[in-house]
Amino acid sequence: MLANRDPLFLTGVTFPPEYPASPETLVKLTVYDVKDKARDSSSFLGSATFSVGKLLRAKDEQLTLNLRSSDGVCAAGTVVVSRLKMGEMEEADMDHITADIQAQKCSLVCESASHGTCGDRDNCLQTGPVFKNPVCKVYRFQTVDSKWMLVREQMEECTLSFSIPKQLLSLYIQEDMRRIQELRDLGDLSPHWDNLRKEIISRYFQVITSNQETLAELDKISGPSFKPSCSKGQKSLEFIPINLHTQRMRVTCPRKTDAFYDVITVGAPAAHYQGFKSGGLHRLLSRYEAEKKSFSTAYQCIYYSPEHTAKAQEVLSAVSQLQPLISCLADQLLQAAQQRSSTGLRDALKILADKTEQFVHALKDELVKSALLALHAARPGYVSKTQTQNQPQAHNHQGQSSPGLCQSHNHSPVHNLPGHSPAGHSTTGSPVVCNNVEGCQPTTREDGGTTPLKRQDSIPHHKEYDEEEWDRVWANVAKSLNCVIAMVDKLQEQDNNKPEQPIPEQTLADVITSHNPGDWREQLSPVVSRLKECVVEVLERARRAMTFVLLQEAACSIPQGLLLQQRRDVVFSQALAALACGFVMRLYAGMEDKGFLRQLHLVGVVAQFESLLSVYSEEIGMMEDMEVGISDLHRVTFRITEAKTDELADLEPVVSGRRDHYTVEVPLPRQAFQTLPEEIKEGKLLQVFPVLFNVGINEQQTIAERFGDVSLQERINQRNFEILDGYYKSLREKMPMECLPCFQTQTDLKELLETLGQNVVTKKRKNVEILWLAGTICRRLNGIRFTSCKSAKDRTSMSVTLEQCALLRDEHQLNKDYFIRALDCMRSRLTQGDVGQWDDPEADAVAENKPASRHFYPIALLLVSSHLLVVWLILSLVFLLAKYQ
Repeated sequence: MLANRDPLFLTGVTFPPEYPASPETLVKLTVYDVKDKARDSSSFLGSATFSVGKLLRAKDEQLTLNLRSSDGVCAAGTVVVSRLKMGEMEEADMDHITADIQAQKCSLVCESASHGTCGDRDNCLQTGPVFKNPVCKVYRFQTVDSKWMLVREQMEECTLSFSIPKQLLSLYIQEDMRRIQELRDLGDLSPHWDNLRKEIISRYFQVITSNQETLAELDKISGPSFKPSCSKGQKSLEFIPINLHTQRMRVTCPRKTDAFYDVITVGAPAAHYQGFKSGGLHRLLSRYEAEKKSFSTAYQCIYYSPEHTAKAQEVLSAVSQLQPLISCLADQLLQAAQQRSSTGLRDALKILADKTEQFVHALKDELVKSALLALHAARPGYVSKTQTQNQPQAHNHQGQSSPGLCQSHNHSPVHNLPGHSPAGHSTTGSPVVCNNVEGCQPTTREDGGTTPLKRQDSIPHHKEYDEEEWDRVWANVAKSLNCVIAMVDKLQEQDNNKPEQPIPEQTLADVITSHNPGDWREQLSPVVSRLKECVVEVLERARRAMTFVLLQEAACSIPQGLLLQQRRDVVFSQALAALACGFVMRLYAGMEDKGFLRQLHLVGVVAQFESLLSVYSEEIGMMEDMEVGISDLHRVTFRITEAKTDELADLEPVVSGRRDHYTVEVPLPRQAFQTLPEEIKEGKLLQVFPVLFNVGINEQQTIAERFGDVSLQERINQRNFEILDGYYKSLREKMPMECLPCFQTQTDLKELLETLGQNVVTKKRKNVEILWLAGTICRRLNGIRFTSCKSAKDRTSMSVTLEQCALLRDEHQLNKDYFIRALDCMRSRLTQGDVGQWDDPEADAVAENKPASRHFYPIALLLVSSHLLVVWLILSLVFLLAKYQ
């Protein structure tokens, strides 16, 4: 140890799973005299070897070993190795600790951990199956009442660092392939639009090829389950989060229940490979929306706002999910009819009516109708209304409407239907109920013939577009549902009235024949089939209309739009990997907490990201990327499922969905799954509320606050405070506050939020109180804690260790005389901030080892120009003031 005549061994020992520890395992300890840590200058002192079995058999499980020089003869001192189990606090140990403390030392015990072979890991609370390669350190500190607490730090890698991005890449590829097929399914377009479509499809293929190459490269990677900061510039790893690790501090105190505190550390989710020369996502998206209007004029497109584009994607997603569900429910209705089950028939009808109503309401938007008209105008041979206003045939066609059609496009046809209570619908047993419904009749052509339902290219060409046609097609779904409801009521009424009517004996056989078990199905089948056909027709029209909206949006932004989408995909991939890691860790930690599980399905869980980026230079772009990436996480929901087996492969989370919404399924072992509340076991989607708070803390932030602009940081903090405050109000309305965890600090949550609200609007330099308050509120709300800086190294490790010591002081009565010593002990080399970078050449470049003159440039170069010399003097003075402030 550097500059110490009586050093302590401060590094934990990990036995990797491929080399499990056994009593025969030999451990070699090598001690070096570090002369200059900055230059990595050291000399060999000696080494010692022992077996694990010898340590276990030793008295008090402690060995005193002589260090031998390289020739194996000279003794260079002694080293004491001891084994300590969590929870053990023997008097002998306390005496030993007291002696060390009197010598102004903090006691630290080296502990080894391995997968499946170390009892200490079995005693530790389970973190989850997706974590591996734990690195543990154990400390003992004195409390204010002269007792001793045992503190265990455990840091692990997460396999989700790679598995989540790889799954997302596959989903990106599938979604883009579907988009290409949807563009092709638009049918014939005018030459202008057809050329734009070909160009967009070509761009999509380039994106797909790039993602396929990245996915192929990721499949080749083996080894560590994290990306070191030195690899953040590699294109093949741009979807992987930087230095994603979990950190758990477990505290054991006498006569008190064990407590543990989790935090996930990760580099800022940002497109590091693409760089930040033009800013980050927030700035680029704002500029892109401003320029898109001029692009729409140049490309002769209709400008659609981001809200319209999002609405188009939402409609596409909703109707695509509901159509197969409606078809399946219709088949279930027919099955219940075949079994003549009145209860089954009514239940199936209620669910079918609900889903059909959702389907119709999803299309209740003027955007769909206007997009259909725009698509018709893009067809070859389009004739405008001014060209056809004197043609009686076209005029008469426009004025036609069904006698039974009374709904406008702004009124849902299902709004007043008795879909939820079929029994209340009055029927007379006569089929006249559907006589005036065009949905129950074949479509009539102008020449008097009948036209079957069209499947492809159903929008009329070479004549004026009938704007009311969409209203009729859309309303036919609700009318067809009316027919189904009426038919079910009719069948049930006939069945209820049948015993009251006297039946002559000679006609009994005829009655039995006419009411065989398949009779209900035969009567329902035509109207149910018509409903399914109407839904399919509406789906095809709506899909083409919304695809045309997205085509115009893409045409107005070639190639900037797709490049921005790629950047957004990269940032979101990193953010989702971190969120999934935190959710799994929090879920396993709260499996026995009924209050947390109730909170999880009633309200959701808050995910608080603490950022330490400065509002200066390229870190501004990182912050803009991170802001959008964290905000996009609101599109993610979680579902907990039962794993097929307890194998690790079956316990990996699975991502599904598309860019507008993703669902992460988290499988649990059968035994654990059975303990969950029924709502969660039934597959209820669990919400996540991501919030981001940023306060820069380095010297670059000092420059930004004195000479720059920190409005970006202020806006982020204020906006996310509103989200956090809204979550708290929702939680307070839906469940009692007694379900939340108890802490020694009894400050009311409402008071903490008020204080945080005051701090986010206060103009104060480096207001770290925001981070302290946000972190405290997150823990009080059973939330998930994340800490980030540029690479999750120096600033992150300083923040995590300071928070841990503050928790020991505030929650476990750490003696104030040992706060600084505990902090120094946790921040010793290869602690939380450095273990993740053993293979990182930047690991030695920690802030405390950088020379103080790193901002002083060679004077010989500056003397070439007097102007440069003046600039050098000013910059040097600024950095010195920032450093020693």
